[in-house]
Amino acid sequence: MQGVRLITGDGQFDDDLYDLEAEQRLVLRTLSRLTRGGRSANGDDLEAEMDQERAYAGLKKAMDQTVYVEGRKALIDHPAGPVSKLRKLPLPSSVRQFYTDIPHAAVFDRWWFACPVCEWPMRVTLQQTRGGRSGSVQCFHRPHRDFGAKYHFKIPADGGAPKLVPAASAPVARSGNDKVLFPTVHGVTPQATLVKDHAALTRGVWRWTTVPGLVEVALYEALKARGLAPVLWPDLDSYDLQIEVAGAGEKTQFRIDLKDYSHPLLLAQKIQADKGDAGGADWLAVPDYRASSLPLLSRVCSEFGLSVSTAGDLGAKICEEAGVQWA
Repeated sequence: MQGVRLITGDGQFDDDLYDLEAEQRLVLRTLSRLTRGGRSANGDDLEAEMDQERAYAGLKKAMDQTVYVEGRKALIDHPAGPVSKLRKLPLPSSVRQFYTDIPHAAVFDRWWFACPVCEWPMRVTLQQTRGGRSGSVQCFHRPHRDFGAKYHFKIPADGGAPKLVPAASAPVARSGNDKVLFPTVHGVTPQATLVKDHAALTRGVWRWTTVPGLVEVALYEALKARGLAPVLWPDLDSYDLQIEVAGAGEKTQFRIDLKDYSHPLLLAQKIQADKGDAGGADWLAVPDYRASSLPLLSRVCSEFGLSVSTAGDLGAKICEEAGVQWA
């Protein structure tokens, strides 16, 4: 629990606490069920539980690869927006129901603000200062805040739409291989949007599908733009990315599963329960902002022949194998 904060300076529950609670519940709920009656544990039920949590079961129902890819990409590209637009997304009704009202914690008066990184509604917090009331806006996902998705605003006296001003703190600088995958949002100022006739994915689907999906799709698009032929979510999401490259006369295949856990110990427990990757991946990738988790994950994954890397470094490795430039 070292470094885990429960309450922010504003008296709110810390956003990482939500991740910890959700990740821990997945592990505990599944392990409790698996060991009931003296049965031996395996990772199948854990994967099924996570599918249910992320609405994957609804996407897989048609058993059609194209339908699955289009639907999952829609959840990543459109986590919030006008109801009239969301209704037209290529999603089955069982998945469309995960679009609900804009979260109350993301609303000021009748306005909401989309994160410039993930486009999901950002948290709004009001403060009382000597100069009167003011507000702050920031993404619920800490790494996106580090990228620059945090702002403040003065409450308009006329009741009009507030205008955001970027926070004074500079965003985390990105260098090296991760620059290819992550957008630059410094200086990007979201506009206030009326809550009326807008909807957003539930927090669980956003956190477990949209957030990691941004990195999955970014890696896919980056490799494709360099003349390679990656495949997204092959075999109805056995893993996240597959690519075969030919270098020095030999073909090398990369089967990649990307995970974005705030708390790496829980991801390590899942890997142990699955005895590696349940879908057959041979690479575990984490977003570059989770690079600090690599030592722990590498120790656990080595038991099961699973290689570990950040997404940016893995993209660079694939390109090196293929003889093309990454950065």
